[in-house]
Amino acid sequence: MEVVDYVDALETAGRALAVAADEAGPDAEVPTCPGWRVRDLLRHTSMVHRWATDLVVHARTTYQPDSGETSLDGEELSAHFREGHAGLVAALRAAPESLECWTFLPAPSPLAFWARRQAHETTVHRADAESALPAGPRPVEPLVAADGIDELLIRFHGRARSRVRTAGPRTLRVRATDTGDVWTVRLSATEPPRTERDGGASGPVDTELVGAADRLYLVLWNRLPVDAVTLIGDEDLARVWRETSGVGWS
Repeated sequence: MEVVDYVDALETAGRALAVAADEAGPDAEVPTCPGWRVRDLLRHTSMVHRWATDLVVHARTTYQPDSGETSLDGEELSAHFREGHAGLVAALRAAPESLECWTFLPAPSPLAFWARRQAHETTVHRADAESALPAGPRPVEPLVAADGIDELLIRFHGRARSRVRTAGPRTLRVRATDTGDVWTVRLSATEPPRTERDGGASGPVDTELVGAADRLYLVLWNRLPVDAVTLIGDEDLARVWRETSGVGWS
């Protein structure tokens, strides 16, 4: 995906998040984020959008703390979220390709990093908002979902700080039936996961998760239960993933 595609995905996801949040109402529980109500989701995501916007607009080359979450609620909170989301979309569209600013994952450029990161930040939280509705999360566009799996497995869990560990060497394969993408994830007790894209696709593994890219995306981000896809092999490895793979705000 290119920067323009990420920004388009960010724009689409943010608008859908706002619609779902308005429909559910600020008091609605968010099943995918235990302890949160929709107002908490909007306050958090709006804070992240404004934090990212500041980094991009002011080309900040060192980490900057966020400015905290708003205390707004109801219609004012909804408007605050929409304003912050629109500001982030505009900032990324206006930013030069030569942008230099702080990032925290490898990427072709800072602009590509922030466009990608905020596209998936917002898509995952769109699913959270939709989980507060009776129908649950709507599908994610397959190419966006496959890219988000890539970011999660290779970028987030390729870092030393990943908590995903197994008692001994184990291998997890993730196979997207609609896009044809395959990821082979090698796990151990002492090292962070090592993921090969389309590599070792025919070799033996302990566990394989198979399904449409958008279902896999939401399962791996712990927004859907593992039975939303097909699990082949050891169920315990899926449990370890669910218990240790969470990516939090810090």
